Amino acid sequence: MTEKYLRRMIDGVKIAVVAVDQNLRVSFANRAFKTLFLSESSRACIGRLTGCAECNKSCRESAGCRGCALAAAFEDAFLANREITRRIYQRVNRAGNTHEVTYTLTVTPIGGGLCMGTVDDAMELEIARELQTAKSIQQRLLPAGKWAGGKRYSYVYIPCREIGGDLPDVYTVGGKACGMIADVSGKGVAAGMLSAFVKAAYDKSTLSPAQAITNLNDKFRELNLDERNYVTVAAVRIDEDSVTYSMAGHNVPILLKTEGGVTRIMLNSPPVSSWFERPNYFDDSIPYKKGDILVLLTDGVTECRGSHGEMFGVDGAIKTLSYSKTADDFIKNLEENLRRFSPTPLNDDVTAVAFDL
Repeated sequence: MTEKYLRRMIDGVKIAVVAVDQNLRVSFANRAFKTLFLSESSRACIGRLTGCAECNKSCRESAGCRGCALAAAFEDAFLANREITRRIYQRVNRAGNTHEVTYTLTVTPIGGGLCMGTVDDAMELEIARELQTAKSIQQRLLPAGKWAGGKRYSYVYIPCREIGGDLPDVYTVGGKACGMIADVSGKGVAAGMLSAFVKAAYDKSTLSPAQAITNLNDKFRELNLDERNYVTVAAVRIDEDSVTYSMAGHNVPILLKTEGGVTRIMLNSPPVSSWFERPNYFDDSIPYKKGDILVLLTDGVTECRGSHGEMFGVDGAIKTLSYSKTADDFIKNLEENLRRFSPTPLNDDVTAVAFDL
C-alpha cells in the first residue's frame, strides 16, 4: 500500500524522475519524465524511453551505443555506489526527425538494485523539444512541389540554426508561375517567427510582384516593430516570354542565364520595414528564351565565408550557374560548391530558388 502511494506521489511531482536497474531497464518513470521525452511507455530500456536515435533493441546492444553518456552515468553510479551528475548530449528521434538535445542528469543509488535519475534542467530540454517542433513546422512552410504554372523549379534552404529567417516560396497566379524569396533581419527564433508572418502576409492573389510587396509592407507596419526589424524581398512572375520582377532592399541580384551568359538584375527599393511612411515599389521586366534559367538568392549564399574569411560572392553563384544545365542542376551544384567552399559551420541561412524557363 505504501509503495503504491509513494509511486503516486513521485508521479505527481514536476521533476522528471526515472528508476533504472543494473541492466539499464526502466522500473518506473514518472509522468514528468515521460512527458519530457514524449514517451508512451515506462517499461523499456533507458535508451528507448528517452527516444535515443541509436537504440534499436536494448541499451548496449547497438554499435552506436559505444560511449553513450546516458548509459555510462547509470553504470558509474552503480559501480561507485554514489551520486553521479553528468551533462548528457544525446541524439533523439522526434516525429521521424533526428536531432540533438543536452541536459543535466543526476543519478543516485536507492538500493534494491536500482538507481534513480533526475533531469535537473528539464526546462532546457523542453525548449530544445519545442525548437525541434518549430523547425518541423517551418519545414512545412517550404514549397511542396517541383512545378508551378507549367515551369519546373528547384530550391535549397539550409538554416544556420534550428530556426531560420529565410523564406523561399513558389506559387501560381492566373496560370503563371510566381516566386518570392525573403530574408528577415536577425537569426533564430525571432527571425523564424517573422518569416512565418511573411509567409502568411504575403499577397499571392495579385499578379504584380510590386503590389504584393507593397501589401506586405502595409501589413508589416501594423506590427509596430522597431527599426531593427525589416525584411528584404525579391519577387518574380514568369510570363510567356518575359520575367516581371520587383525587389525590396534585396542587395543580392536576380540571375538570368541566357545564351549570351549570365545577366544580373538589380532594382533598388527600400526593404519592408517601418523606416518609411509609404515606400514605392516598382515592377520591371526582362525577356527570356526557352532553356534559360532564373535564380533568386539570399545573402547567405553570396556572403558564405571560406576557411580564410573570403566570401563566395555573386561571382561564385554566377560561375556555378554558368555551367549548370537546368534549375535542378544549379541547386545541386550550388550546394556542393558551398560545402567545399565553407568547411566551417554556416554563419547565415543559405537559400536559393531556380526556375527552368
